[in-house]
Amino acid sequence: MQSIQSVLILAPHTDDAELGCGGTIARFLEEGKKIYVAAFSTARASLPEGANPDQLRDEFHASMDMLGIPKEQLFVYDYQVRMLSYHRQEVLEELVKLRQQIKPDLVLVPSGSDLHQDHQVVHNEGLRAFKQVSIWGYELPWNHISFDTQAFVPLEQRHLDLKWKMMQAYDSQFEKQRPYFTKEFIEGLARVRGVQVNEAFAEAFEVKRLKF
Repeated sequence: MQSIQSVLILAPHTDDAELGCGGTIARFLEEGKKIYVAAFSTARASLPEGANPDQLRDEFHASMDMLGIPKEQLFVYDYQVRMLSYHRQEVLEELVKLRQQIKPDLVLVPSGSDLHQDHQVVHNEGLRAFKQVSIWGYELPWNHISFDTQAFVPLEQRHLDLKWKMMQAYDSQFEKQRPYFTKEFIEGLARVRGVQVNEAFAEAFEVKRLKF
């Protein structure tokens, strides 16, 4: 892990990076790694009627501001939610641009077992674009039937506290009362993954490719 200096997180929607690997992002930043995040949909169609159409975009930037990630390391696209499959080639072309611009050492994508249609597109096109780079798949349990836990990032309470703080930027999701938008869920899952590797907390990943 010492050789990893730049990390790119691919998020189908604006809150997926925080949910899937927010604690890992917090730890990586603490260790001095450079973090980039690309979100492909601001999910305007999923917002409550009458909401500001840019609400999720604004919430994403507020979340990233808590980490101190510069705006130039954030990429937000406006593909329609649940419609990424109609834009596979465009998504791939954007990913190739990111590969050439960032040259990341590690790419985090949604798990290959994630059943959400948008997440499958970002996973598959991410593998195509970054086939010569280390790639890990992050966990979003509500979208999985199964998940292969092949890599673990141990976390401290401060990392989880920051993850929860980031998630609190998403007022739109709290309005919908998402069951996974609770501190109890976030800490409970991290405790389970921590127990698996004899740590207090952890986030788990599936390893698609590992390059030293």
